[in-house]
Amino acid sequence: MRRAARRIALGAYGILACSRVIAGEESIHLVDAPGRDLTASACVTCHSLDYIPMNAPVMSRGMWEKTIHKMIDKFGAPIRPEDVEQILAYLTAHYSR
Repeated sequence: MRRAARRIALGAYGILACSRVIAGEESIHLVDAPGRDLTASACVTCHSLDYIPMNAPVMSRGMWEKTIHKMIDKFGAPIRPEDVEQILAYLTAHYSR
């Protein structure tokens, strides 16, 4: 009985934790422009979208490019080679110094 109650409690906690993450992402609004949806879907696969505006004050085009390639090469981000330029252009236009 205790085992079943523990599993139910852990399951409920997991659902609650996931709903908080999802709810938090809804409050982040990236600039509405071409490339936003592609950028958001690529980035949110691995981390919060908060990272984009949070890092923007120190990022240049070259730094965004290095970051995108680091995410692909070191962390396995599922970004297709043909999408890199569109993501880079979006980040540079709206989230660069």
